[in-house]
Amino acid sequence: MAYKETYPSQLLSNAVEAISSLPGVGRRSALRLALHLLKQPADSVHHFTGAINDLRDGVCYCRRCRMISDSEECAICSDMKRDHSVICVVESVRDVMSIEATGQYHGVYHVLGGIISPIAGVGPGDLTISELVARVAAGEASEVILALIGDVEGETTAFYIYRQIESYGVKVTSLARGLGFGDALEYADSLTLGRSITNRQLFKP
Repeated sequence: MAYKETYPSQLLSNAVEAISSLPGVGRRSALRLALHLLKQPADSVHHFTGAINDLRDGVCYCRRCRMISDSEECAICSDMKRDHSVICVVESVRDVMSIEATGQYHGVYHVLGGIISPIAGVGPGDLTISELVARVAAGEASEVILALIGDVEGETTAFYIYRQIESYGVKVTSLARGLGFGDALEYADSLTLGRSITNRQLFKP
């Protein structure tokens, strides 16, 4: 018979339910966190919950690259010291953060919001590919770096993007294979990822 946790308070039960909805957090861990919060000063807890509310309600997406931002244009896109003629295409915000941590890339980005995955029901129209094509068509880029995960879905997405932008005559490159097949950018160490960006090569469909 499975063990079922009982709670002395419905409010505590509601808090555990909410916390356990986070990825990787089980109900026992959620209970531990909820009880920890109960021990904290009210001001600290209100500051914590206020920061979460501000995150959800205040953060927006950059109108150019779709990176998360506190304003209409992110700090990277508004930085005139960056090379705006080089666009690095990534799957997620986490990938931008990983690449920025290397200190080896000085262009701008385009966040797709995922990769093409028929199994998961994700098609080209669910991503920001059309926005990327519009940037290339407007003459924004001299080079597009396809920095996507090196698995079947990542390569399918890269190939699809290449077909959409090849007619514009832009240089299309991909990361050097310092990363293993299927390795996600966010889990690569900074040195390996930095070298993969610096030694990028022409994309071969």
